[in-house]
Amino acid sequence: MGVVTPFPAPQRAPLQVGFERAELTRILDLYGRMVSAGYWRDYAMDLGRDAAVFAAFRRAAERPEFRIEKRPALRNRQGMWALISESGAVLKRGHELPAVLAPVERRLMKLVAD
Repeated sequence: MGVVTPFPAPQRAPLQVGFERAELTRILDLYGRMVSAGYWRDYAMDLGRDAAVFAAFRRAAERPEFRIEKRPALRNRQGMWALISESGAVLKRGHELPAVLAPVERRLMKLVAD
């Protein structure tokens, strides 16, 4: 008789979406520069089932000024990265993290130039 090969198990969705080391390094580098410029004071991270979110605050008691979201389910559509404003408007969406962070980095350059 032949060898029975089991049917491969279906791929399960991850229990938690997180940031890779290089992604988190890039985000925390920007956060550190914004803190040293006196613009941000606090941050929070939410690692959920559908998305990983990094939120930057001017003050701890407010809504986040910016949220950086990673949603892998949108990877093949409009891009898994999004930069969301305090009001909830999507400022930038894309496939690459540096391009999504560009508006905040430009803002930092204006702060340093003043």
